[in-house]
Amino acid sequence: MSFLSFFKEYKKFGIFFTVLSLIILAIIYNVLNVPTPLPIYQPAMVSEELVDSTIQHQAKYHKIADFSLINQNGETITQDTYKDKIYVADFFFTTCQTICPIMTDHMYQIQKEIISDDEVMLLSHSVTPKIDSVAQLKKYAKKKGVIDRKWNLVTGDKKQIYELARKSYLAVKTDGNGDEYDMIHTENFMLIDKKRQIRGFYDGTNPEDIKKILEDIKILKQED
Repeated sequence: MSFLSFFKEYKKFGIFFTVLSLIILAIIYNVLNVPTPLPIYQPAMVSEELVDSTIQHQAKYHKIADFSLINQNGETITQDTYKDKIYVADFFFTTCQTICPIMTDHMYQIQKEIISDDEVMLLSHSVTPKIDSVAQLKKYAKKKGVIDRKWNLVTGDKKQIYELARKSYLAVKTDGNGDEYDMIHTENFMLIDKKRQIRGFYDGTNPEDIKKILEDIKILKQED
């Protein structure tokens, strides 16, 4: 059999095999590039120093509790403000001169990236609510480029903020100075999904972690 005859005889098989190979490669590529689902964080998964002792061993069903706080415009902000939203939360205070400026600058960077995304917002809680009045928060917000519709800086009852920090966001240490509700904020940013579940912890001072937050927000949006 001549080479030409052989080629003609197996031409159809060759085309079929090539097409099949391309399909298999495409399937493998898509499987390998499916984003891994983000974990749903429970108190038992987090360092005990950040979690209230009453829930340290809770292993499921954890969600952010209802809340009512006041933002930089004197408006009441509740869980309903963030209904059906993905959001990034943190704890700070306006007079902090150490990690807060870096964290706030990184929140501002996130704000720029999500500015046109109606599904994503930001929420920063003051750990010194007596100092961080509405007027103080407003001054800080203007200085830091906060856009009101995207980012709330909130103050309010210290006990409520403490309990949110320790029992909901699992992000703040106790001060240990005798005041029952004294707290030390950390550099943690928390990513919260539309079901009010914690889906990620990040170092708010680390630029690489800010990139990771933005990537993880995209993954959460694909869950819908």
